[in-house]
Amino acid sequence: MPRFAANLTFLFRELPFLERFEAAAEAGFAGVEVLFPYDDPAREITGRLSRHGLELVLINCPPPNWAGGARGFAAVPGLEERFRRDFRRALRFARALGAGHLHVMAGVASGDAARETFVNNLSWAAAEDPSMSLTIEPINPTDMPGYFLADFETAAEVLDAVDAPNLGLQFDMYHAQMITGDGMATWAAHGHRARHVQVGGFPGRHEPLAGEIDYPAFFARLDAEGYSGWVSGEYNPEGRTEDGLGWIRPER
Repeated sequence: MPRFAANLTFLFRELPFLERFEAAAEAGFAGVEVLFPYDDPAREITGRLSRHGLELVLINCPPPNWAGGARGFAAVPGLEERFRRDFRRALRFARALGAGHLHVMAGVASGDAARETFVNNLSWAAAEDPSMSLTIEPINPTDMPGYFLADFETAAEVLDAVDAPNLGLQFDMYHAQMITGDGMATWAAHGHRARHVQVGGFPGRHEPLAGEIDYPAFFARLDAEGYSGWVSGEYNPEGRTEDGLGWIRPER
């Protein structure tokens, strides 16, 4: 089976944020990700990670928290200076936390100017710290209207244009199914670019246990293809998080 991580922005929300690390470890996760961890001191988070033997897999850039601010602006023309300033802040936080990946969010934009801005900003970011793994993620336009990176073909074009060894694809199977209607075929076409995987049930974005996506087959495929990255649960639990973790523990 793949290495499973818990997205602590989505999972264990019945607990205060800093208590979710212990809950994730007790549930059997070895890794966690946090979308926007900037509201708590880095030392508080690293303390929880160390105490519970967890690896921080991924955080998002830009710094504003989930409740406010733009969902990225790396592809927004005219905001290049803001992108660089906030990327440096996110990068410092990622280094302090020992994050494995830093997801660079494109933001709401469209057209050739947005594509050029995105490529230029990613090229600059990749060179800013070649040791930091950066990811970009196609997000479906229903959940995030107007988001620039809304399909996998554009993601592939951008990755090829930047051509940086520390930039790769963040593949969310839920978004892939929403965008293309066939997440498994999308993985077949683009999975070789993926350095991080996220999962959620479809439809509904609940537990990856039932629905249109055959997750046992997907996990078996990841094993067969030698995927060595993390698979993170990024979904909205239908009840208590603990009650819906059969996807990481098939014996349940």
